[in-house]
Amino acid sequence: MARQNISTGGPWEGKLGYSRAVRVGPSVQVSGTTAMTATGLVGKGDPYAQTLQALQTIEAALVQAGASMTDVVRTRIYMTNIDQWQDVGRAHGEVFGVIRPATTMVEVKRLIDPDMLIEIEADAIVA
Repeated sequence: MARQNISTGGPWEGKLGYSRAVRVGPSVQVSGTTAMTATGLVGKGDPYAQTLQALQTIEAALVQAGASMTDVVRTRIYMTNIDQWQDVGRAHGEVFGVIRPATTMVEVKRLIDPDMLIEIEADAIVA
């Protein structure tokens, strides 16, 4: 099966040796995604806004891979403060309410940037 590496052109992809997403056959794996954009972090201090931005970045990677949010079967949400789960869950629910992928939400000590509150991974299977 052919492998398709998806890049967003971010500086860390080449430095750390990873892809935003990888598609092999019908399977698409999206790397941990934060609210960081080319112009900086979206939603500083706002877990809801950061979640929406991360999901937008995930969606863009999926589209590059020939997939869509409706193909997502699993998400993993890493949060630096689990007490903010309702804000994160609200944003996730607005995007995936009908799709309803299997989801995990866990608290982590910290992310690579102290202003990052969430990081999300997604797995999709293109039907």
